[in-house]
Amino acid sequence: MNIYDIAREAGVSITTVSRVINHREQVNAVTRERVEKVLKAHNYKPNATARNLVTKSSRTVAVLTIDIREPHYARTAYTIERELSHRGYEAIICNTGGELKETERYLQSLMEKDVDGIILVGSVFNEIGKDARIRDMLKTFPVVLANGRLDLERSYSVLVDDQYGIGLSVDHLVENGHREICYFMDLDTGSAREKKTGFIQSMKKHGLECGQKQVIKVAHSVEGGRVGVQQLIEENRQVTAIVCGNDEIAVGAVKELTSRGIKVPEQISVTGYNHSEYARICQPELTTIDNKPELVAMLCVQLIISLIEKTDSYSSGVIRPELVPGKSVAQL
Repeated sequence: MNIYDIAREAGVSITTVSRVINHREQVNAVTRERVEKVLKAHNYKPNATARNLVTKSSRTVAVLTIDIREPHYARTAYTIERELSHRGYEAIICNTGGELKETERYLQSLMEKDVDGIILVGSVFNEIGKDARIRDMLKTFPVVLANGRLDLERSYSVLVDDQYGIGLSVDHLVENGHREICYFMDLDTGSAREKKTGFIQSMKKHGLECGQKQVIKVAHSVEGGRVGVQQLIEENRQVTAIVCGNDEIAVGAVKELTSRGIKVPEQISVTGYNHSEYARICQPELTTIDNKPELVAMLCVQLIISLIEKTDSYSSGVIRPELVPGKSVAQL
């Protein structure tokens, strides 16, 4: 039995049957129920290839990220995949490693698969997207960036105000009496640079010293946090608080401080960023910043589907993070 037989038995057009199969909203409840009853009675399973030819859509969205193992990217990609599935779309998850060549290879493959759209997860794509060949390939798709920005005609963004987020950490520390504060910066991405700017601006706002020595470059890992603390101790730096660019770095900082007999937060306070599982399992539990990856993901899906189906007006948006108090900050 094919879609024409289903339409004939249900007494509707093949367009209506297609809308029911593809979970479109332009079908009234009574008609939808009648069509679904016929579909169920015949155990009808649509042929994906034939459906794609009719609808000119593969109902597939590619999600390009750096490393799905990294908690923040994992939360974002997971929510995107689930939300796409609920809306009748499939997701192809691509781990690029943040590398230009890998991104190019994936995009070439996605062009051959004729996916409907692409979601890029991470501000690293700000830089990768400047490459002429990458730009040419991205122009063939509607594109949405999760916390990134590209100057392309069909490219939109759901941004997180990372300057504001890190500023919340500094404000919180200052409110608790801290004046000697340093920042552990990780990757050289758009998001990381925004966080650094937020740190510097907030320190200046409070009349605090903020030169090169207040910003320490570390690896994007637990080990990066440990190495950052080692550098502070080797240089005999007197700080009362460390602001970290993510929770993994903050956990590493806490572990290294604790291993050296330095109490957190009694002697040195530490803040994280991302509100991840790392923050909750850390001892003490981290004060961190919730940059709302699930909300970012859902808005990205809403935007990409609007672009694919041309159902709504399109505009980029900005989300403001929130401070999540833990037990890693003490009042002086």
